[in-house]
Amino acid sequence: MSEYLERITGLLARIEREESAALAAASDAVADVICRDGLVHIFGCGHSHLAALDTFYRAGGLACVSPVLDEDLMLHDGAAKSSRMEKTPGIAPEVFRRHGAKPGDLFVVVSASGKNAAPVEMLRSAKAAGVRTVAVASSAYRAHGGVLLDEADIPIDCKVPHGDAVVEVGDAKMGGLSTYASLFIVNTILIEGARKALARGVTPPVYVSGNVEGGTARNVALEERYFGRVKRL
Repeated sequence: MSEYLERITGLLARIEREESAALAAASDAVADVICRDGLVHIFGCGHSHLAALDTFYRAGGLACVSPVLDEDLMLHDGAAKSSRMEKTPGIAPEVFRRHGAKPGDLFVVVSASGKNAAPVEMLRSAKAAGVRTVAVASSAYRAHGGVLLDEADIPIDCKVPHGDAVVEVGDAKMGGLSTYASLFIVNTILIEGARKALARGVTPPVYVSGNVEGGTARNVALEERYFGRVKRL
C-alpha cells in the first residue's frame, strides 16, 4: 500500500518545489480578486471538476469561488457521454456565457491533458472576455496535443504522467494522480491568496463549518452577499 502513498506525496512535494513561482503568481491573482470583490471561477471536465466542487461552499472555502459546472461535462449524468462531450467543439463558449465571468475575476481551468476541446475553448473564452486565466495541466501531454499550459496567463504544471495512473496491476495501471494534484494546487492558491488579501487589510470571505457555534449565521451572511453572483449558490 505504501507505493501509491509515496507516488502521491512525492508528486505533491515536487509540485510545491518546482512550481513555487507559478503558485505564488496565481495566489497573487487570487488576492487581487478578493481585494476587488471579484470571483474566482473554476472549471474542469470529468474528474477534473472535482477541483471546483472541493473548493465550493465548504468549511474553509472561499465564498467568492464560483464553480463552472455543466452536467453534460460531468460524470453523474452519463460518464461515457461526458467523455465525448468534452472533446466536442463549441460547447465551452456557451457554458462560459452562462456563468458571467468578467474582467476583474479570475478563471481557473483544470485539465490534466490540457488538450480536449472543452477546457481549451473555456480558457480561450475567458481570455477573449478579458478575464485573467490560470491553467492546471500536465506538461507530459504537450507531446500529445496538450496546449493549455501554453495559452494561460498563469500556467501551473501538475506534473501528472501521461496516462495518469501509476501503480502496475497486471497489464494495466491503477491509482490516478491528477485529482490529488489539482486539489492541492487549487486549494494552495486559494489559501495563500486569502492570506495575502488579509495582509493587504482585506478580510477574505471564508465559510466555516455549520456545525460550530456561530457558523450558520456567518455562512448565511456570506450566502446573502454572493447570491445572484455565484451561479451555483
